[in-house]
Amino acid sequence: MVMKPQSSPEDLAQPVAYDADGRPLYHHPPQTGQPAPVVGQTMSHVTSRPEIIDGENFDPRIRSQYANEPQVVHVAREIDPKPFMISDEVKAKHDESVARYPDLNLSEGEYVILDIKRHPIGMIIPVAIAVLLIVAIMMFVVTYPSLAADSIISGMPSLTTVFGIALLFIGLVALGGAVALWIYLQNQFYLTNESVIQEIQESLVSRHEQTVSLGSIEDASFRQSGIIQTILNYGTIRLSTEGEETTYIFQYVANPRQQIAIINNAIEDFKNGRPVCDD
Repeated sequence: MVMKPQSSPEDLAQPVAYDADGRPLYHHPPQTGQPAPVVGQTMSHVTSRPEIIDGENFDPRIRSQYANEPQVVHVAREIDPKPFMISDEVKAKHDESVARYPDLNLSEGEYVILDIKRHPIGMIIPVAIAVLLIVAIMMFVVTYPSLAADSIISGMPSLTTVFGIALLFIGLVALGGAVALWIYLQNQFYLTNESVIQEIQESLVSRHEQTVSLGSIEDASFRQSGIIQTILNYGTIRLSTEGEETTYIFQYVANPRQQIAIINNAIEDFKNGRPVCDD
């Protein structure tokens, strides 16, 4: 048996053959301590990139060859991956969230941690406007007989007719106030163990939902402006995402400092691969 002498560093610098285009080919023995390829996996190494690649001789595999790095193992993806296991505790939380929030699109193993609703302070403006309009209409009805008696215009409507019209206007004002309150209360903000979901109700017929993964949130903060927000302890929550720099804003949040602390803890746990706490 003839033993092949071990190649010296000088021999490695010499080409061992030439290809059809006259380019030199070199022999590089595997390095000591390099792990052997695992069965079912492909290991690719990049040596030296040729200076010229003729268009008619283009090999589409060269692109993937250039993209590889030395000592990179490529693992084939399973055609039929096995579903991940969910603990009984997580499944119970998921089922409870699905029952409480049937309109939310929760993935398997996802459950609601925080349900943020708007502060009641935001209902004061629509209620106050509706009450003032109703009071004004009632005052007009009460003073109408004296106004009609002092009026020089003949043929004034009767009190019964005015009272009926006033009731119609009062009903419309009350309905408008109720619609404004309903729209205000339909704006909700949810934090799950995987994402943040914001439901925005703009009108009776306009509604949309925004969902962002906890891993995509770059910054979460709150803001309280003015003495009223500070005293009544409400403010605005602001979330910024990576990439497109999308900003999510939720206003009239009660106790925004505590809410944003829970959100930041959930984001940190999610990004570090820890179970997201629900307290």
